Amino acid sequence: MTVQAARASRITPDDIRNIAFTLVERHGAQALGYADLAVEEMEEKGEEASAEAWRALRSEIEDALDGRIVRNRQIVLH
Repeated sequence: MTVQAARASRITPDDIRNIAFTLVERHGAQALGYADLAVEEMEEKGEEASAEAWRALRSEIEDALDGRIVRNRQIVLH
């Protein structure tokens, strides 16, 4: 059995925001459902890091749909 080392993500907060807005523009509120399905699928496969990435994306989708964030505003991490 081969053990893979954990890879550092190269996806930035800006990337997550852009992906979220692209999904919202293409699918509207249904984008939340797609994110939920992806989280469930990743959890079933035991891919927790991927599931966590989809949870972060789902949160951005929800914020975009609710108008709490806008696409072209600078992201500030707290």
